[in-house]
Amino acid sequence: MTKEEWQKIQAARKLLGLGEQASLKEIKKAYRRASKKYHPDTVTDTVKKNKVTMPDIIDAYETLLAYCNNYIYPLEPAADEVMEAEDWWMDRFGQDPLWGKKS
Repeated sequence: MTKEEWQKIQAARKLLGLGEQASLKEIKKAYRRASKKYHPDTVTDTVKKNKVTMPDIIDAYETLLAYCNNYIYPLEPAADEVMEAEDWWMDRFGQDPLWGKKS
C-alpha cells in the first residue's frame, strides 16, 4: 500500500471519528452518525463552519470499505501463535476414539 493510500485511510478514519482499530460494524455506525450530523437537511450553522460535506463523508466511508474488502485474513494460525489447551489437545488427540470428542 502506498503512502498516499495510507494517508487517505487515516483522513477517512479521523473524519468519521474512529480510533486506530475499528470493526466493520463500528465503521458503519460511525458513517451513520456522521451522515446524520452532516446531512444537508439537518446541518446547523455550527456544523457548516467545519466545512465537511456529505460527499466527504461518503468518500471516507467508501475508502474504509474498500480497504476492508481488500484486506487478506489469515486462515491458518501463525507459527508463533499459541494454541489454547483444548485446541492443542483436540489437534493431537481429537480423532482418537478414547480421548477425542464423543459423538
